[in-house]
Amino acid sequence: MNSPQTVESLQRDFDRIALLPEERWNHNAHYHSFLLSHIPESCGQILEIGCGTGTFSHLLAQRAAKVLAIDLSPQMIRVAQENSARYPNIEFVLSDVLEYPLPADHFDFIASLTTLHHLQLAVVLAKIKQALKPGGVFVCLDLYRRANAADLFWDGIAFPTSAMLRLIKTGRLTPPSEIREAYEEHDKTDSFLTLTQVAQTCASLIPGAAVRRHLFWRYSIVWQKPRS
Repeated sequence: MNSPQTVESLQRDFDRIALLPEERWNHNAHYHSFLLSHIPESCGQILEIGCGTGTFSHLLAQRAAKVLAIDLSPQMIRVAQENSARYPNIEFVLSDVLEYPLPADHFDFIASLTTLHHLQLAVVLAKIKQALKPGGVFVCLDLYRRANAADLFWDGIAFPTSAMLRLIKTGRLTPPSEIREAYEEHDKTDSFLTLTQVAQTCASLIPGAAVRRHLFWRYSIVWQKPRS
């Protein structure tokens, strides 16, 4: 039986992953342009929850005055800071976002990539809702748990499409073995909500949010906080 996931186990897993070579293409990067397309014009303040080594942070920094990028892995933050000399408008913070004192009604845009499944969704959505400015936008890309025939159908499309795109982008059918092994070890303690559970939680806390299935075992949430 696997041990339950804890803050300490997450730090250990992602400290290990932070030291691995960065892939030229992966499933998250495939959706960067989709997420960036929702950034409001004249964006001042952005929050990124789970910034990793800062790859997406760099893209956000080109679209806003300031980016606050939070991660709980010391190695992820160290690598992100080392790789971000060209982006002085990014502040990298080592913290658990649920413990970090986010100012209310402050951010124009909040983004998170495959991080929210490590947190209690209802708790983090409530914090995001409070931290967004009226009219601000929240976007999320995350992983879901298979629960029905439709999910299995999309699996059947995702596997060959993933292999084909990875071959085109990287010259490989699969990630390098060291990356596969690190994520396989991490996945032993990972857990995910179904798409129905995600949609129900969003409807309760951020009504009007668009929850959409994507290829490669992912879904997105897009929500604009009402102006009044």
